[in-house]
Amino acid sequence: MAKRSSLYIRIVEGKNLPAKDITGSSDPYCIVKVDNEPIIRTATVWKTLCPFWGEEYQVHLPPTFHAVAFYVMDEDALSRDDVIGKVCLTRDTLASHPKGFSGWTHLTEVDPDEEVQGEIHLRLEVRPGARACRLRCSVLEARDLAPKDRNGASDPFVRVRYKGRTQETSIVKKSCYPRWNETFEFELEEGATEVLCVETWDWDLVSRNDFLGKVVIDIQRLQVAQPEEGWFRLQPDQTKSRRHDEGNLGSLQLEVRLRDEMVLPSSCYQPLVQLLCHEVKLGMQGSGQLISLIEETTSTECRQDVATNLLKLFLGQGLAKDFLDLLFQLELSRTSETNTLFRSNSLASKSMESFLKVAGMQYLHGVLGPIINKVFEEKKYVELDPSKVEVKDVGCSGLHRPQTEAEVLEQSAQTLRAHLGALLSALSRSVRACPAVVRATFRQLFRRVRERFPGAQHQNVPFIAVTSFLCLRFFSPAIMSPKLFHLRERHADARTSRTLLLLAKAVQNVGNMDTPASRAKEAWMEPLQPTVRQGVAQLKDFITKLVDIEEKDELDLQRTLSLQAPPVKEGPLFIHRTKGKGPLMSSSFKKLYFFLTTEALSFAKTPSSKCVNELNQWLSALRKVSINNTGLLGSYHPGIFRGDKWSCCHQKEKTGQGCDKTRSRVTLQEWNDPLDHDLEAQLIYRHLLGVEAMLWERHRELSRGAEAGTVTASPGEAPKDSLAQLLRVLQDLREAHSSSPAGSPPSEPNCLLELQT
Repeated sequence: MAKRSSLYIRIVEGKNLPAKDITGSSDPYCIVKVDNEPIIRTATVWKTLCPFWGEEYQVHLPPTFHAVAFYVMDEDALSRDDVIGKVCLTRDTLASHPKGFSGWTHLTEVDPDEEVQGEIHLRLEVRPGARACRLRCSVLEARDLAPKDRNGASDPFVRVRYKGRTQETSIVKKSCYPRWNETFEFELEEGATEVLCVETWDWDLVSRNDFLGKVVIDIQRLQVAQPEEGWFRLQPDQTKSRRHDEGNLGSLQLEVRLRDEMVLPSSCYQPLVQLLCHEVKLGMQGSGQLISLIEETTSTECRQDVATNLLKLFLGQGLAKDFLDLLFQLELSRTSETNTLFRSNSLASKSMESFLKVAGMQYLHGVLGPIINKVFEEKKYVELDPSKVEVKDVGCSGLHRPQTEAEVLEQSAQTLRAHLGALLSALSRSVRACPAVVRATFRQLFRRVRERFPGAQHQNVPFIAVTSFLCLRFFSPAIMSPKLFHLRERHADARTSRTLLLLAKAVQNVGNMDTPASRAKEAWMEPLQPTVRQGVAQLKDFITKLVDIEEKDELDLQRTLSLQAPPVKEGPLFIHRTKGKGPLMSSSFKKLYFFLTTEALSFAKTPSSKCVNELNQWLSALRKVSINNTGLLGSYHPGIFRGDKWSCCHQKEKTGQGCDKTRSRVTLQEWNDPLDHDLEAQLIYRHLLGVEAMLWERHRELSRGAEAGTVTASPGEAPKDSLAQLLRVLQDLREAHSSSPAGSPPSEPNCLLELQT
């Protein structure tokens, strides 16, 4: 049994932020830290005091984490970024909101004495003496201390205080990983109730020393539990009175939800997985469908999560195509109007969205990436709506004249026709690049729709069914919000956003097969009609080739792709190289393109992809591929070995044990994460447990109908025996959970801190 904790984080927007720039505005962005480790950085929103981010993240982290903090920063090009304020949510706060923390919260001032990080290694014991017992405190080392000096390090020393007496260690210069190995003794009186305070400080020659954190030890508890040795987490100084400045720094709107799952061994979930897989394998030919019952009992709010969990479960079982095929048939069986097909937020639509993101994201990047990059690089003013046209000056050498509205509209139409034509051409050439499982799934969708709506009057319906997912739910959202699909690192500015929106509208018109209804909505899109009509023909030809894949070809493509380890992350990184020695030494950075797969980390001088990844994404990716590495080191040196010592801890032994622990537990969830079958099964069990009362009610209805002889199970309807089997499986899993040693993460004592060995 293992406990899995994850955080759903949505950074929505800020308002009423203070102006940090001389222009009377700010350039805000957010940094998210889990226990002082930066894991997320949002895009910068330029020149605003009310920024909108709308960024969502899923973070997997250890159950013992303490707090998550949101820092709102102001980006400066020439100086250090300014801190505007922060919001801190402790684990206890999040646990007290089972449905998640949501809403506006005031930013608070960032107090340097509360911004502490790191741990200190202590050995504590009470020894008998001639006249009285003596308290011995050995200060051994510290790690990951906050850098307080401009050189990126600190000059730490430790101050040990007990009952009015103070003793200090020596100062270790330029290190966040100091080693002292110094011991202090204090005389204890009979029945002593005082506490021992171990404070860490950064020494400064001119200004006052900076506080780095402290540990408070209860002597009475130490006498009972002695001796103790281990790593103690440094705590902030909360003895000072806080300033009442809430509201003066603005507010931040957040949605944060903590999810703790106790995952049982795989064998416990096998009955549930086998039952669901059996239902999918039977399809519409079986005696009934539990899948339709799950959809019936799933609320709109949680349908996306349930769809994603089911999709990943069946993807791990090799049944994703069969699962989606079943959902297609279920929706087609209750649809009579072609114009409403797959347009609602049904389980089929949500599952297909998740499927395309999991299986087709790399394909999306290959097709859309160059077009999106070109739009960002050109930064042209594009507008087709006459009511929104901004007339601007054109010309050179002082000969400026106002550009007419007609010229703006014509140039805009030319730009959009070029982008749309390039996109459709790239799509037409991408048939072989599309993953085999995606092609096979679209083949099933195309066939099912054609069987349900035969006849010449419905000849476009199968094509529209494919484009409703490929264009309307995959390509168009990625065009409008490229950052959310990892196509760009930053959000688009207002001008580029308008160009992307118009391009997405054109793609939607092509996806709708240029129907009269789509043309009537926005008549000012008429200048693009020739390209749209040509695009419809290109798209139909592309779909015809896309779905023309047989079982043998599908297996061959899958076999070819399986021989190539898919990249977990790829993109440029800068390698630092220092040349020469002494005060005149020069530094340079060499740009290399790295490729991380589940098998190796490699690099090249030239890129094969233009995807740029930030440092925290690389760290997260490296942790994921190393999670099953039996040779993973428990510690490492964050510095470099220069001269005769490590720059981080000043240790002189080059092959000595690392001074910082390896952090392998905090990771960002990405579309290409390895599947966790047991976790997905647990999440499905948890959902079914929440609707168990509805399942029992349905079971009683079927039982009464069977006794009266009025109810017979039909395709698409779960029969009593399958439902009864599901309810028994839920009961067995509930008993397995109750009999397993579960528990919440250890609570932190008031004085003696949690020992981390």
